[in-house]
Amino acid sequence: MNAPARVVIHVVADSTGDTGARVARAVQPQYPGQDVVVVRHPRLHSQEGLDDVVDQLRAEPAEAVVFCTVVDETLHAQVLDRCAELGIPCADLLTPALDAVTARTGATPARLVQPVGLAADYFERIHAMEFAVAHDDGHVTDASLEEAQVVLVGASRTGKTPLSMYLGYLGYRTANIPLVAGLAPPPVLSRVAAWKVVGLTIDPERLLTIRRRRVALMGAGGHDAGRLGGYADLARIYDELDEISSVQRRLGCPVLDTTSLALEEAAGRIIELVTARRRAHTVPEQDPETEATDR
Repeated sequence: MNAPARVVIHVVADSTGDTGARVARAVQPQYPGQDVVVVRHPRLHSQEGLDDVVDQLRAEPAEAVVFCTVVDETLHAQVLDRCAELGIPCADLLTPALDAVTARTGATPARLVQPVGLAADYFERIHAMEFAVAHDDGHVTDASLEEAQVVLVGASRTGKTPLSMYLGYLGYRTANIPLVAGLAPPPVLSRVAAWKVVGLTIDPERLLTIRRRRVALMGAGGHDAGRLGGYADLARIYDELDEISSVQRRLGCPVLDTTSLALEEAAGRIIELVTARRRAHTVPEQDPETEATDR
């Protein structure tokens, strides 16, 4: 059978379609030779809505694949039936998960559509995002670091801010503190719980590229670039990273190299590090992964 030039993954959902879209994004890189496109059909609540989706599937059935996360039993069954009629492969993403929990508990799933914003952890995630914004780039106090679940430390442009924001989106209250060569680390760092702290580093040449782009965006060049004190000078960057590495060793924190990591991968590794270290340091207490999930 000849493979189609393009594959269109239709995510059919009765909520936002985020679950199916995430699975689709995980699938895409597994087919590097294919043009894989993701199309969402969210908030499917009626027969009319389903008919509209089916019309779109019928237009190009040879390219279509369906990822179904519809909870409503009637619409769910119809999605599967229509795909079968059109000969379109359909991945039913929720039923195997529900069946597994039912097999363990004996309980029947409620099959309620979860409205956006009403998930148990919604308000904690909002608070965590606000926390990350308020405690960016060293704007921290003893009280805020007591509340923080993650504290990132590293040189300028090693990814502290985007990682803080993404971790906040995931529900982890994250602060970040820059380490500057030639300056002692902020005293507050010596008083934060050690398990919260994760150092960041990056390949010097990659950092040089990022900083040069930053300097260009700032409009600095010539005499202005000289006043930046080696911010975008490779030799100075090597020295800077060496000095900051020694500070991170004194702090006793694990150090994550962000050079070739996507934001999601880096965040996942940080969560693993902090969770494991908290368990080791404070066994009776709840770890941040469980805490973020429970809220």
